[in-house]
Amino acid sequence: MSVNVEVRNQARVHLWYEAKFGSIYPPLKKVTDGIDRYLIRSTCLGVDACTGKLYSTHGLSDLLNNRLRMNELNPRPDLFMEKAASYQARWPWLQRVE
Repeated sequence: MSVNVEVRNQARVHLWYEAKFGSIYPPLKKVTDGIDRYLIRSTCLGVDACTGKLYSTHGLSDLLNNRLRMNELNPRPDLFMEKAASYQARWPWLQRVE
């Protein structure tokens, strides 16, 4: 089975976020700040490239149970619904949790 992994640089998001999404995105002070702000709780994950250590803002329960839940640390219902619908179109077994 093949898996696609997206690697993103979050350091400059604060420079363009407001123009694109209409709200301020404070600059990140550390890499986990960006992970903590992902729209969907089960995607708030990162792996330290040097140690292989997993970072998870909310634990792994939602991920292991195929749940899509809005991240209360970045409450954007409009963007959450759009992203969740995109995920469900690709992976229909995912369940959105309100």
